Amino acid sequence: MLDSYSALAGQFFGVVSLILCLLAFSSKRDDRLMVLLLSANVAFALQFVLFASWTAAALTVLVIVRIALARRYPGSRSVMAGVLVASGVAALLTWQGWADLPAVVAMAVGTVGMFLLSGIAMRVALGMAASSWFLSHALVGSVGGMLAEALVFVTNAVTIYRLFRAKRRYPRAFE
Repeated sequence: MLDSYSALAGQFFGVVSLILCLLAFSSKRDDRLMVLLLSANVAFALQFVLFASWTAAALTVLVIVRIALARRYPGSRSVMAGVLVASGVAALLTWQGWADLPAVVAMAVGTVGMFLLSGIAMRVALGMAASSWFLSHALVGSVGGMLAEALVFVTNAVTIYRLFRAKRRYPRAFE
């Protein structure tokens, strides 16, 4: 009985994340994107804990730290390296099997994207990370998480198109 409550609660937090991710990736402003992603990742971390996916949970907590650090130290290669090292250590300590690999890939790609990229390029990297997170959610059986990442990917692609169109129409605004 407790397992069914845990699974139901995990699905609930997946849906909460879905809503927050849609709001985040529909934003054209990088700062708003980052703030909403912080909230969504708190819900994702809770979801992974409820599904006992410890590597994904640990890396999602580090995603929260990463977002805060990327906002405070944009472009800092040393801070980025620290986040990548911490992610590697967390993955080693919580590794349960190859099903944990997509979360590790998502963390690495997202970290590089957030620290070194902005605008369209950042969203492309985050789209690639979303694809890896989708696989991570699929492997733990999170319907809400899979739907959230699929919709994040689509919403992100639409926002990339909107930014590309705006950049072409108003090139001086992006200089």
